[in-house]
Amino acid sequence: MPHHKSAAKRVGTNEIRRQRNLAATTRMRNAIKAVRSATTRAAAETALRHTVAILDRTAAKGVVPRETASRQKARLAKFVHKLPA
Repeated sequence: MPHHKSAAKRVGTNEIRRQRNLAATTRMRNAIKAVRSATTRAAAETALRHTVAILDRTAAKGVVPRETASRQKARLAKFVHKLPA
């Protein structure tokens, strides 16, 4: 239980940010799964463009580190490139 007014405000702010970060992480993970589950290269490339935008946005907001987003993008691009045309 917070003992000061500012600490009580931080509890609320932290909860709002936690929920926002959780939503962004879930959105990112679902987008990555969409690329991984694509069967054709055309569908995977479309999903990849969407996923790269989400990864960039998530990294820009500080939910995940930039290096993590970059690594995910590289792995997904490699995966899509290996799919049959």
